Amino acid sequence: MKSPNKELEEKARAARAASRRMAYLPSEIKNKALHNIANDLLAGQEEILAANQLDYHQAQKSGMNAAMLDRLMLSPERLAAIAKDVLAVAELPDPVGEVFDMRTLPNGLQLSRKRVPLGVIGAIYESRPNVTVDISALCLKSGNAVILRGGREAVHSNSALAKVVREAATRAGVPEGAVQFIENTDRALVDEMLKLRQYIDLIIPRGGAGLIQHIKDNAAMPVIAGGVGVCHTYVDRSADVDKAVAIAFNAKVQRPTVCNALDTLLVHADIARKYLPLAAAELARAGVEMHCDERAMAILKEKPSLKLKPATDEDWGKEFLSLVAAVKVVDSLDEALEHIERCGSGHSEAIITGEDDAAVRFLDEVDAACVYVNASTRFTDGSQFGLGAEVGISTQKFHARGPLGVRELTSYKWIILGSGQVRP
Repeated sequence: MKSPNKELEEKARAARAASRRMAYLPSEIKNKALHNIANDLLAGQEEILAANQLDYHQAQKSGMNAAMLDRLMLSPERLAAIAKDVLAVAELPDPVGEVFDMRTLPNGLQLSRKRVPLGVIGAIYESRPNVTVDISALCLKSGNAVILRGGREAVHSNSALAKVVREAATRAGVPEGAVQFIENTDRALVDEMLKLRQYIDLIIPRGGAGLIQHIKDNAAMPVIAGGVGVCHTYVDRSADVDKAVAIAFNAKVQRPTVCNALDTLLVHADIARKYLPLAAAELARAGVEMHCDERAMAILKEKPSLKLKPATDEDWGKEFLSLVAAVKVVDSLDEALEHIERCGSGHSEAIITGEDDAAVRFLDEVDAACVYVNASTRFTDGSQFGLGAEVGISTQKFHARGPLGVRELTSYKWIILGSGQVRP
């Protein structure tokens, strides 16, 4: 029997070999692979959901919290949505081979840049089995090979999904080895994977802050990190109250266990007495617990139907991933901007306002991957942005930011055409 380390290196070597062919694979083959994957996900639904149920029951027994259980769970509806996203990726233009920035120098040299895949993408992720399909689909479309390493809590789900992806892609003519899945859940293999710089060009982690920090600290190759979202919605003094209530409710409640859900509601003092009771009543209807600063508590404490707690210092800058939100009253846009600068994670921030000047200042001064005016932060998602899916949401600035789609999984090379020129 091969040692886990030996098997990991062999799979990485196979992915590197496949990546050389993936770089010039015709779009027709890549799209055929994606259509095969979407069809096979639905055809193999029974087996996939059975594997997921095994993971889900084991996670329940282990005491996994509700947020993580929600991320782990698959259903016929979620599987159909995953398949739909794969088809959306197939419909996207193929970025590989795009030639841009063409120009001719005074010496006659013709310069351009040509878009190329990154090579081999290593994905290390927790809980969410849909990531297995999303990352595979985007890597296939962008001409990259991929090595998938999910968490032990989803190993049966991920294994079933990776098998579907691998077989569907190979049947379409994708090179053997382009999609690799690490079955062994030994955490030591993560550290071994992070050393394989000669085979892996980029690592993308998706999971909790601890996993992401560990990978950033230990990877020998570049890392695109993100996903930890401390998201604020600021209700300005001129906000349309009804819109502000609906947006905050959607941002918090529509799916509270994900990184683009609202964590902190900031409310201008001039509108707080009118807005907060209405917003709090709606949030309470969905069971949201509100951790309020002194001024918000003074406005809301007379409402016995609300679930209120005094906010602590730990509530500011916290990603709740549950039906909990921090609430703070501020005296100005400046104070809101300062709070977001201090407590935000660079993910998604929103202002609800009727003033153009306030909107422009917010867009200019908030340093985040996605900045919204009069809309819910829940739209920060590759599918919602028209990318088909995403390999993750980057909260850093190099080389890509926000939802990462097929274009963000490419680089470029310079193309220089001459007619005998030599440098003087």
